[in-house]
Amino acid sequence: MSSLSGAGRARQVQSMFTRIAPRYDLMNRLMTAGQDVRWRREVIRLAGLKPGALMLDLGAGTGDLAREALRQQPDCRPVATDFTLAMMLYGRAHSDSQRIAWLAADALRLPYPDACFDAVVSGYLMRNVADVQAALREQKRVLKPGGKVVILDTTRPHPNPFTPLVYFHLHAVIPFLGWLVTGQRDAYTYLPDSTEKFLRAEELAARMAAAGFREIAYRRFMVGTMAIHWGRK
Repeated sequence: MSSLSGAGRARQVQSMFTRIAPRYDLMNRLMTAGQDVRWRREVIRLAGLKPGALMLDLGAGTGDLAREALRQQPDCRPVATDFTLAMMLYGRAHSDSQRIAWLAADALRLPYPDACFDAVVSGYLMRNVADVQAALREQKRVLKPGGKVVILDTTRPHPNPFTPLVYFHLHAVIPFLGWLVTGQRDAYTYLPDSTEKFLRAEELAARMAAAGFREIAYRRFMVGTMAIHWGRK
């Protein structure tokens, strides 16, 4: 899949997420030993939502970040956007999803006016988009001046003593878990492949700067394989 680009890659990514939607949340918990819940909590904390804030959860999947936003700031207004309808349908089935606005859309062509959101957050979106720079520009476009962007995603770690363990987890444990839980081994072969081909944390920070964000910072987790980036318009 990683050799494709543009519309072809988008269609295959969309098809993959449609197939794994029923077990997507469970697999996230298993792959990260439950740590992704803590990371999503930190994403929303960094977004700094105030009462009445309009927040875009981009590449929302089942809406974990949107629901976490309501837990931390019950008076915010989350909008969940994804281009995989099946993921959002599973998300809407959650009993605590009724206050979230859901809309199917492409992260490279958002159907929102300029400067309308107080914050844009995403979880595991950026490594799946066909054009990272275009996605960042769109996020900046829909942010209000002074608005925050917060990105949670995998990142390529620098070689370290844990590198053999990380490789084994990515290429053996995750595909096996994916096959066992979802029956979709190929989808969970794509995950390590996309992780290893994605930008390093410092490279994504540089892309954010090139898109016009300021006050950019990031923090790595899980022996350098995950990172949260944040910045301001």
